[in-house]
Amino acid sequence: MIFQLKSIRLFTLILLVTLNCIAQNNGDKIKPIFRDGEAQIVEEFNNPKTWLRHDLWVETDFDTDGDNELDRMHVSVTRPSQTETYGLKLPIVYVSSPYFAGVAGDLPGVMWNVEHELGEIGPERVHPEVKRRGKRPVISNSHIKKWVPRGYIVVHSSSPGTGLSDGAPTIGGKNESMAPKFVIDWLCGRAKGYTERNGGDEVKAYWSTGKVGMTGTSYNGTIPLAAATTGVEGLEAIIPIAPNTSYYHYYRSNGLVRSPGGYLGEDIDVLYDFVHSGEEANRPYNNKTVRDTEMKNGMDRETGDYNDFWAGRDYLNQMDNMKAALLMSHGFNDWNVMPEHSYRIYNAAREKGLPTMIYYHQFGHGGPPPLSMMNKWFTRFLHGVENGIENEDNKAYIVREYDDMGQPTAYADYPNPKAEPVELFLNDGGNKIGALTTKQNRKRSRETLIDDVSFSGKDLATSEESVHRLLYLTSELKQDVHISGIPKVSITLASSKPAANLSVWLVALPWEEGKNIRITNNIITRGWADPKNYKSLTDEEDLEPGKLYTVNFELQPDDQVVKAGQQIGLMIFSSDKEFTLHPKPGTELTIQLDKTKLTLPVVGGKSEFLKATN
Repeated sequence: MIFQLKSIRLFTLILLVTLNCIAQNNGDKIKPIFRDGEAQIVEEFNNPKTWLRHDLWVETDFDTDGDNELDRMHVSVTRPSQTETYGLKLPIVYVSSPYFAGVAGDLPGVMWNVEHELGEIGPERVHPEVKRRGKRPVISNSHIKKWVPRGYIVVHSSSPGTGLSDGAPTIGGKNESMAPKFVIDWLCGRAKGYTERNGGDEVKAYWSTGKVGMTGTSYNGTIPLAAATTGVEGLEAIIPIAPNTSYYHYYRSNGLVRSPGGYLGEDIDVLYDFVHSGEEANRPYNNKTVRDTEMKNGMDRETGDYNDFWAGRDYLNQMDNMKAALLMSHGFNDWNVMPEHSYRIYNAAREKGLPTMIYYHQFGHGGPPPLSMMNKWFTRFLHGVENGIENEDNKAYIVREYDDMGQPTAYADYPNPKAEPVELFLNDGGNKIGALTTKQNRKRSRETLIDDVSFSGKDLATSEESVHRLLYLTSELKQDVHISGIPKVSITLASSKPAANLSVWLVALPWEEGKNIRITNNIITRGWADPKNYKSLTDEEDLEPGKLYTVNFELQPDDQVVKAGQQIGLMIFSSDKEFTLHPKPGTELTIQLDKTKLTLPVVGGKSEFLKATN
């Protein structure tokens, strides 16, 4: 009997060792596969029925909802079953968002009223409540089908004050940077996760390699940058798509109160209400502390000036600790989150010596880089495969005007290194059509426009004659002109009133319409400014009627080939129906032509421009 028991125990031990060896051998065989520098779909990872999905809460070190408990962030994990059965460890693709649990409805009065004079503020707006949707454990299914089969674990989290995460939404405040940092710390074994929002058992990310990449679009693209600015260890690479990198640049332009395209009257407190889907019991405290105190005292819709409130929500000011490799993506015709948002961060990361690459397309809001490009980026920095993408000679990939988004053209960098500034000057006739040439205007000519917001920018650009705008055109182009970079204007003007909107459009004429007209065919780029801020964004002074002031500012970055047969036009007007406040008509702006110019970045410089306009 004793001999039989010993035999059974020995047999069981041998069986366990054998099974463990088989599992280890299978685990060695089932692992990510790479080809041409990209992670390939692995058959064993590509069955959604076998994926392991679970949720948890990661504890932070802050309390932003006033309940005297440390905020915990709701996290959802999706991973291949082999991370459990074979002990396989994989890197992470992480997406965080304030949108996963739903947003407020578009009710009348939610936006700020823009029908008022400059320097005033409209009536109090309506504050909607978000009805939270979605139940645990699923936060979001985005990115899972793309990355799990390629050998990644996909992690989602709801940002503070949204969904089942604790805290308050601050729209760019410090907690929105620190929350994803703590999730990454947990993925790297440095922070604690729990099975429940309150209490619960501790959960460890034993399946993580400690290599994390982040991506997302719009607000979801802002959060990867926010996390990267903390310098958190383990965040190796980010791919922000159309990210908002500065809430001042989103809601203001050069001292001017300006709405994001498509959302006239939106401001930072509107976005706060829009995403505030967190615990209902915490909302009154959050509203009082964040929206009705910090935001109300800091957002300053009266002047539009830059201040400490806005500086704290500008990620360009927070990049000292950033270490993550950066692949940036944006559309040149994104008039919601405008293309300057990506360029300013790309440029700063490039100057820091970080691995950088930028992808621009010619369409509107959103639009990720080609999957192959994203795959190589994550393969290099999360799996550690030496595919050389960070050492490529070409750092910029730009979709040309009539090409597919998946077929960008490679350039050495952005702006195009061959682009040189070309100064263009204004000649008489702007109420009809004035000339835009490389020859300095020696006349001390002045021309006047009368503000009237009832006319749209398109109305003004297509009018043969208008007292409500000044339009200056090049001659018809004999050959294509490639613009690449940031156009700049220097406008010397006088106003009939102490305050005025100043709007500039760079257009390609004749204006083309129809179902098949591309977004690039008419508007090249745009810009806005407050003449009262001609000295500084942080301080303004009333305009003395009739006195001349010189206002210098940049238009939005662009890379566009203007076709032969078109004319490049500089249009100056006052209130922009789609973007600015709507004061009563009648303000006069008088432009001093000999002291006003456009600086246009042209590939090939002045010689190429002259060939096109000779």
